[in-house]
Amino acid sequence: MALLEASNITKVFGGLTAVNDVTLTIDEGSIVSVIGPNGAGKTTFFNILTGIYKPDKGDVRFNGQSIAGLRPDQIAARGMRRTFQNIRLFPNMTVLENVLVGMHTHLRAPFWNILLRNRSLRLEEGKARDKSRELLRFVGLDDKRDNLAKNLPYGDQRRLEIARALAGDPKLILLDEPTAGMNPNETVEATHLIRRLRDERGVTVVLIEHDMRLVMSISERISVLDYGTKIAEGDGQVIRSNPRVIEAYLGKAAGHHG
Repeated sequence: MALLEASNITKVFGGLTAVNDVTLTIDEGSIVSVIGPNGAGKTTFFNILTGIYKPDKGDVRFNGQSIAGLRPDQIAARGMRRTFQNIRLFPNMTVLENVLVGMHTHLRAPFWNILLRNRSLRLEEGKARDKSRELLRFVGLDDKRDNLAKNLPYGDQRRLEIARALAGDPKLILLDEPTAGMNPNETVEATHLIRRLRDERGVTVVLIEHDMRLVMSISERISVLDYGTKIAEGDGQVIRSNPRVIEAYLGKAAGHHG
């Protein structure tokens, strides 16, 4: 069953086609990677899926309904969350508070309850706190819940981003370069965590990633973008041996020296 269907997505910025007629189907319960050289249009494509940009052409269907043109908060409320290439935590809030913020689309108590601090809000806040701690345990950060986010090591900040994304109970999580800047040990741990998102929490995962070892070890399907166009799709075996993919990655460096 397709959870996400992006059909014929095109996005043009001032004459430059950033995404060119890209179609991508994400099955529920899968781990899919979108790869390609720098400037291939990967983050722009994520930005279209999550409502930051509206596609110039094409449609995005999530859970059977069109979401093209919805705002990012509306898409998040429907069950799609993301992390960003550059970490976007609240640095001067605690680890626990950062996860609580991720829950805001799910806290039902209306605004005046927050002003009155009444019992229903306190109950809901207690539940939210319990759930936040459970998510922090899942990513291995519960013992650091009272630390300020800015004081966490880099790999832990990335984990916190994932915990915060999970706070909204997403069906689908988009990870934009989740291991960028990590050392090899942190990358191995991140790989395990991404797999557990799907295996233990039932979340479908789509990632943009440059670490090819990680991509090959974790993805059931890989889509390759180059200059905004999808040039290949398949499992690791298919992608590894695809001449257009090899040219896209190596040709720029190796293919033009005659």
